[in-house]
Amino acid sequence: MIDYGLPFLVILVITWVFAARVTDPKDGREGFVGVYKAFTLIDPPHHFWLWAASVLGWLMVPAIIGGFAGHVITARIESAKQMSSNFLYRRRTLGDRLRPPGKIAPLSSYINKSVPDQHFVDVFVRVAHRNYWDMAQDHWEIMVSDTMSTVEFAELDRHESLRRAEDQNRMTASLSAVFGLCAVCEAQ
Repeated sequence: MIDYGLPFLVILVITWVFAARVTDPKDGREGFVGVYKAFTLIDPPHHFWLWAASVLGWLMVPAIIGGFAGHVITARIESAKQMSSNFLYRRRTLGDRLRPPGKIAPLSSYINKSVPDQHFVDVFVRVAHRNYWDMAQDHWEIMVSDTMSTVEFAELDRHESLRRAEDQNRMTASLSAVFGLCAVCEAQ
């Protein structure tokens, strides 16, 4: 992709710069705005460089969108290949279809529930995130959602997957947060 992408990018930049320098301010198409409108086929081109930008836009925009769509579809197919066939063709019950998906529990819901839950909130929010509740909540949601998107959780019901991901992350985050560490903070 880089082998083809870099020459196209150089051609695009050169065309864009020359088209911006040659545009006529009397037409109301000034500089880069006029080139953008020709590139995205909003306005018709009126000289050679705008024609060149228009043709490049006509060729490149569908290619970029198609490349992105192809990447998303390929990633989806790869994740489906990793699931067992028993899970792929299992029929959901009407109750499973009608029940809305669960939400990741806010950290404030663990306060005053039990001693381990209170300990988790204390070390995760107050120690690892130095009492920044918003950052701790964001990192908690990232940890739970990343855990839920692993292959081990793919075969579980969405509610069971959420419950197990929260339980697993509460245990691991409690242990690492004692030392003032958060997995998301360390990754960033």
